[in-house]
Amino acid sequence: MAHSRTVLPRSLYGRAALILIVPILTIQLVFALQFIQRHYEGVTRQMAGGVEIELSYLLDEIARAQDATDASDRAIEIGQGLDLDIIFPAPVPVEGDHRDFWDLSGRALISALREGLPEIGGIDLQADRRAVIIGLQTAHGPMEVDVDRRRMSASNPHQLLVLMIVTSLLMTVIAYLFLSNQLRPIAKLAEAADAFGKGRHVTYRPRGALEVRAAGAAFLEMRNRIERQIEQRTLMLSGVSHDLRTPLTRMKLELAMMDEDDARDLLRDVQDMERLVDEFLSFSRGDAMEAVEPVDPVAIVRRAVENAQRMGQDVTLGELADPGEVPLRPQAVARALDNLIGNAVRYGKRAEVSLALTERNIRFTVEDDGPGIPKERREEAMRPFTRLESERNPNKGGGVGLGLSIAADIARSHGGQLRLGESETLGGLKAEIVLAR
Repeated sequence: MAHSRTVLPRSLYGRAALILIVPILTIQLVFALQFIQRHYEGVTRQMAGGVEIELSYLLDEIARAQDATDASDRAIEIGQGLDLDIIFPAPVPVEGDHRDFWDLSGRALISALREGLPEIGGIDLQADRRAVIIGLQTAHGPMEVDVDRRRMSASNPHQLLVLMIVTSLLMTVIAYLFLSNQLRPIAKLAEAADAFGKGRHVTYRPRGALEVRAAGAAFLEMRNRIERQIEQRTLMLSGVSHDLRTPLTRMKLELAMMDEDDARDLLRDVQDMERLVDEFLSFSRGDAMEAVEPVDPVAIVRRAVENAQRMGQDVTLGELADPGEVPLRPQAVARALDNLIGNAVRYGKRAEVSLALTERNIRFTVEDDGPGIPKERREEAMRPFTRLESERNPNKGGGVGLGLSIAADIARSHGGQLRLGESETLGGLKAEIVLAR
């Protein structure tokens, strides 16, 4: 089943950072838009309105002049009093509006001046960025008026914007550090739980907020309870096995003193009982009493194949990847391989053992040329004490239905699983122990 894609980060850190950053960016964006609208547009229109009044007065005085000379004298006199640089008549009329696209206050300035002064022919904000050059049409010819930009528009609040950005970044970093401090105990708890699921024991102390401490304490209590139950089960069944071995040993001694023909069947039954006791103990013990240590999986595979070959079994090595040392319980993994190899040669004539490597796991594979197991019965075959009579070979003896169960239990204790399939090379059963790296 395909997983649905999402644009949200997968990690808790990423999602927490997103929850933290999005509101800050939203607040900054809203504040910036409102500030620009009010500061640049509102204030600029007010300041431009004052200059508009001065220009209207200037135009009125020029209109009352008797000739061009009188108009020029009046314009220069008024310009000196109002701090306006006037060129009259202008040699080159200013036509059209010129401003940079990012000049937000310039847009409001041009709009405000044109609304109040229809005599304006053009406004240039690019020729001199510190001045506003205005072209006016008068009865005595074109006139150019240069006005200091600071008188007509709000200055860019660089200091305020820089302060806002720096403060926001600083507060984001501080908030992320606090958030990281709160999320770290959750990550530690997840690490300890994941390690326990793979059969490893990681030291963990509950820390963080009350809820995280409560979850950590519950995990420790659960882990201790599971470990105690496994230990008690192992000790109990070890005692039962020991108690059963004593009468079995006496029976074997008594049978050894009897006639060989008469004791043959009884001796076979006693041997079957010993094998049952051994498999029961192996299943109950699992690998709970063994510590995890870095081992070479290739060496485990080679040793298991060599042991089978010494017993006269037709077992060969397949492809062997080299993952290096991997933290495993070596005796448990070897026991699982022995069980799978035993099943393979019991129900088939030959078996092949291989080791594959992926980015996330390693795979121990045992394939045989036997009849295999139907797909619909593979889950059932891994249950304890399950014997599929149709897949057994009575000429080589049957098991007690624990071989696959032991291998599956060992795989689960390492955070992995046992997979059953069909061998492509030998045509029989393909059993894979998939363990996390």
